Amino acid sequence: MPPASGGRIEVAVMSATLPSSLVLVGCGKMGGAMLEGWLRGGLSGDCVTVIDPHANMGLVAFCERHDVTLNPPVSQVETPEVLVLGIKPQMLEDAAPEIAHLAGADTLVISILAGKTLGDLMSRLPAARAVIRAMPNLPASVGRGVTGCAGSPEVSDRQREVANALLRGVGHVEWVESEDLIDAVTAVSGSGPAYVFYLAECLAKAGAAQGLPPDLAERLARATVEGAGELLHRSDLPPSTLRENVTSPGGTTAAALSVLMAGDGLEPLMRDAVAAARKRAEELSG
Repeated sequence: MPPASGGRIEVAVMSATLPSSLVLVGCGKMGGAMLEGWLRGGLSGDCVTVIDPHANMGLVAFCERHDVTLNPPVSQVETPEVLVLGIKPQMLEDAAPEIAHLAGADTLVISILAGKTLGDLMSRLPAARAVIRAMPNLPASVGRGVTGCAGSPEVSDRQREVANALLRGVGHVEWVESEDLIDAVTAVSGSGPAYVFYLAECLAKAGAAQGLPPDLAERLARATVEGAGELLHRSDLPPSTLRENVTSPGGTTAAALSVLMAGDGLEPLMRDAVAAARKRAEELSG
């Protein structure tokens, strides 16, 4: 475990790159997770304005507790340093005329709208120049997500640092050089948690098929996936080495892996699954 002072240094560095003003449009599950991460990372609540006409009582109470401005008249909100779009993708067309003035020439726009390209965003926010398309995933809700990002050429080094500081509030951040790769990111990490959940589901069913009570099989499968994920998180070793480390020649694990690693086993299935997810992401991007 790192010393406590290391955490303070990390927060101090993060705080140094956080924006002086931020407007979050849309504060559902992902937007709410991001907001909590920003505040944990040192962003002052009085720097944040949330615009969400469907705010529930939980969000109202949260904003009051943290001095976050909630739902002021949009026309009276000044252009912020950072504008984060967290609405549903299908809401962009209707929302854009109302919020377009928030995206000034010097504003960093960060969008987590699945399927909405940089071109889509810049056409609807005509004054915007620096735009980042970000794809977080579900574990962001527990601070363990991963976000893939691609930015327009106008994103400055400082703005990229600001984006990193904000997005690291909910987990790991990775950048791709081309926006075209965002669909591949979506297929791997955006949809990836569902693949892992399905693995746990299948493992539990396989255990039940071998005679274990279904509830016990589910507990065993769940705890196994949790523990393996934590070990992967803590280790610097590649997954292949971790796999080899728990596989004794001629043992039970080797027998199972001979099935999973066969020519028609898990690798080609996963390759086809990710390809299907990417194809669908491309179709949705339009």
